[in-house]
This record gives sequence, structure tokens and C-alpha cells, in this order.
Amino acid sequence: MSRINKLRKASYSSSGHQHKKQFGQNFLNNDSIIRQIISAIHPQPDQHLVEIGPGEAALTNPLVQQVKRLDIIEIDRDLHQPLRDKLGHYPAFALHQADALRFDYTQLVTDNQTLRLVGNLPYNISSPLIFHLLNYLDSIADMHFMLQKEVVERLTATPGNKAFGRLSVMVQYFCEAELLFVVGPEHFDPPPKVDSAIVRLTPRRPLPYQVNNMVDFAALVKQSFAMKRKTLRNNLKGWLDDAGFEQCGIDARLRAEALSVAEFVTLANHYSQNTKSILTKET
Repeated sequence: MSRINKLRKASYSSSGHQHKKQFGQNFLNNDSIIRQIISAIHPQPDQHLVEIGPGEAALTNPLVQQVKRLDIIEIDRDLHQPLRDKLGHYPAFALHQADALRFDYTQLVTDNQTLRLVGNLPYNISSPLIFHLLNYLDSIADMHFMLQKEVVERLTATPGNKAFGRLSVMVQYFCEAELLFVVGPEHFDPPPKVDSAIVRLTPRRPLPYQVNNMVDFAALVKQSFAMKRKTLRNNLKGWLDDAGFEQCGIDARLRAEALSVAEFVTLANHYSQNTKSILTKET
């Protein structure tokens, strides 16, 4: 393909920035939606915000004018100078060239003030990024993200809902998850092929249930949903026997999507305690 044809196929924003598929760039272009998102975030002058993937500053511009500090994490170097040119004069502005999936968010904390995270997240990294952020919840006050609607529905799903799965359980153990509103593809440049939605994630303090071993809990939840149409007895074969399920008060004939977060905690704690007792006897 000639360079001219490649340029014709490329997608550019109104400012001339070429959208990069590897970064999942779909930029908001509707002022009414932007105001609605800012209203949902409700930033305050004394707060410290972190924006992941600012793009062309649709959210960044109003936020940086309202808060004490706004740290921006952007992996695309081509956006750095435009962001500095547009917003670098604001005292709150701080730009980091980094991969949000690998970033250590604790380094941004100052004066023990928790962070408020916001962002229009690329669809291709949204789930792994949220799992990454769960490691930093002690430093986070809340999170407001634009995600693919399907992902938000999974984050907020309740037991018995087909969307309820591993992501639902892991996030809802740590956070309250709320779908705020849906945003259609026509409000983006370029428009994605699916609807988006805004989700609010608020870390639970204190946690309503206590997991004894987080590694066991995460592994058991993942295994429980390994084959969604199979029962817990089949998915957790080798993890718990019928007696174990009975001791937990949980029907082994159920599918994983029928269990509450609290019931997954019960199963995982039973597994951890049973495994520990076996190891202790063997040694």
C-alpha cells in the first residue's frame, strides 16, 4: 500500500493527531457529555486527581482548573507537547509518560491524601488495568472511568445475572460499583463500534468480608468461572469435596454466577484453612 493510501486510511482528530489503534484512542468530542462526567466526578479545590489517558484533554482541561493537583498518565509521546502547550501553565498540571498498566500509583501520594482516579480508558486494557489498580486501593479515594458498556455491566452485575463473573466478584469484594450513565458512540472521535458507560468505583472501608488468603481467593474465583455452564462441583473438583461444600452451607450443584461475593469468601477461606491443616499434618 502506498504512503498516500495509508494516510487516507488513517484516522485523525480535529487537531490533526493521528489516532493509534494500539492505544485504543477514541476521544470524547461532546461538551454536554463532558460536563455530565465532570458533574459526576464533582472535583473539589483541595483534591488530588489522577487522569489516565487524557487524549486531547477533553476532561483534563476542566479538571486542571478546579483541583489542587492533577497528575496525568499518558503513554503516547505524540500527545505530550500538545498537552503541555495547552495546560502546562496551570499549577496543578503534572504529566507522566508511562504505561498505566505498569505504573506505581503510590508514588503520586503526598501528605497522605488519597487519590481520585478518572479516565476514558482504552477498551483493550480496561479489565487488566482495573485488576492492577486493585493493588493500590489504600491510596485511592474513588475512581470514575469511561469503559465499554459491556465491561461496566460486568463490574456492576449482581448474582444470578449472566454478566456476573470473575471481574464482578473481584472488584465488588474491594469496591462498590455503580453504573452512572451510558454514552453512545457518536460522542467520540473516531466513533467506537459499541456503547460506553461511566462507572464509579468506591473502595470499601472497612471490607465487609475478610479473605484469609488473597492468592487462594483470586485463584478459586477464577476457577469457579472457568466453565460458566458447569456446576461448582465440576469447576472446583480437587478444591472442595461435597463435605466441604456442605460445611460452607453452599449447594455444589449451583453455577458460580449464583453465588454472592460473601459465599465466594466462605469457599476460599474454607479451602485455605483446609489446605493449611493438611500441610501442617504432613510436616
